Amino acid sequence: MNAALIIIFAVMIMSIFLGIRAKKGKDMDLEQWSVGGRGFGTIFVFLLMAGEIYTTFTFLGGSGWAYGKGGPTYYIIGYGCLAYIMSYFLLPKIWKYAKENRLLSQSDFFVSKYKSPYLGILVSLVGVVAMIPYFVLQLKGLGIIVSESSYGTISPTVAIWIGLAVVTIYVMVSGIHGSAWTAVAKDILILVVVLFLGIYLPIHYYGGIQPMFEAVEAAKPGFLALPDRGMSPSWFVTTVLLTALGFYMWPHTFGSIYSAQNEKVFRKNAIFMPIYQLVLLFVFFVGFAAILQVKGLTGADADLALLRLSIQTFDPWVIGVIGAAGILTALVPGSMILMAASTILAKNVYKVIKPDLSDAQVTRTARYLVPVVALIAVFFTFKGGNTLVALLLMGYSLVTQLFPTLVFSLMKNNFVTKAGAFAGIGTGVATVTYITITGKTVGSIFPFLPQAIQDFNVGIIAMIVNLIVLFVVSAVTKSTAVVNTKTEKAL
Repeated sequence: MNAALIIIFAVMIMSIFLGIRAKKGKDMDLEQWSVGGRGFGTIFVFLLMAGEIYTTFTFLGGSGWAYGKGGPTYYIIGYGCLAYIMSYFLLPKIWKYAKENRLLSQSDFFVSKYKSPYLGILVSLVGVVAMIPYFVLQLKGLGIIVSESSYGTISPTVAIWIGLAVVTIYVMVSGIHGSAWTAVAKDILILVVVLFLGIYLPIHYYGGIQPMFEAVEAAKPGFLALPDRGMSPSWFVTTVLLTALGFYMWPHTFGSIYSAQNEKVFRKNAIFMPIYQLVLLFVFFVGFAAILQVKGLTGADADLALLRLSIQTFDPWVIGVIGAAGILTALVPGSMILMAASTILAKNVYKVIKPDLSDAQVTRTARYLVPVVALIAVFFTFKGGNTLVALLLMGYSLVTQLFPTLVFSLMKNNFVTKAGAFAGIGTGVATVTYITITGKTVGSIFPFLPQAIQDFNVGIIAMIVNLIVLFVVSAVTKSTAVVNTKTEKAL
């Protein structure tokens, strides 16, 4: 066993220890298990949200896109910053309403606002379906990291099963408390590793960051800019908009909002999180550095760029530290996804079907669903082959369909009816599903449109359809309700 493997397994064992240790002294009812008893301060909420945001997608997908796509990669910087600005105004309102109404899941919010448990079922199913590709992303990344870091000693398949066992154990035992404590270790390690790689590798191979970009531009002219077609400026803008609006619509991210002690936590985080976003630049620098040093990575293999360049540069013990950091970027968000999916399926789907369930039974059901959701994700992990970024964008297209209904619900005079909300979300999701299954683009659907519109992110088109249906159905059902009320009064 080489030094890299020793370090990797030590970190996995530490993760299990931290996860189980986090349970000590706590009565694990559903509120403690899923939202930490609403007792997390600024630091823990920051780490939890960073834990969900800075994932294997950040670690491997960001560098992989820099290596394979070039300029379009910078959309990742843009959408996070916009989302953090939005969070300053949006999250305190969500937290306050959730606190007053003792909500535990994202679906609870929609059920409470629109007085419709069946809307809660729809939101739950959309969230779970969207989280599956997100969890698949983490598992694929985990397999890549362990396999590459172990120099091929452990296959990606074995690595995925080991990682899945680790995360399932501490989620079932400690819930969000385990995720929070593991996030502490993860953020410290990932910060050190990413800053080191992003500074050292460009200097080592090119003499600095500017010479690196000059060398890449000389070898691949125009690669660092946005192309005129495809991932063009209009694709960039619509993708940034889509992902910024969907940023907090992920059920596991939404659920972590409830864990805060007070609404001031979010305003403090909104100040510092954009600075933390700069860490992504150093991930990109690694991908750009690999372009001229690691040849021949195409398609999904571009996600190997960071690890391949590191392996040819450093000793095994350094690879072990890099691999350990990468593993934690999979385990923390993976644990939050498992917990959120299990909670909403138990509370907002199963309990609606069987309303006589006690709170203790719902809690047990949520825990038992953790390995079930994990196994479903493993099935899709071994079935598909998309790149990490493609998987993430597909999930974003789905969860962003929840955004219009959520925002309108925060208005003092919400004109959206529960029928309008249901129809809007359902139509938006159906549009995304059709486009994903058929592989259509805006250009292939509407070839007569200007190129700039043809390059729009398809998730934005789905949200436009969502909004139109939401407005029309809400107007019709509200008018019908008014007419019925007047008729009843007349009678």
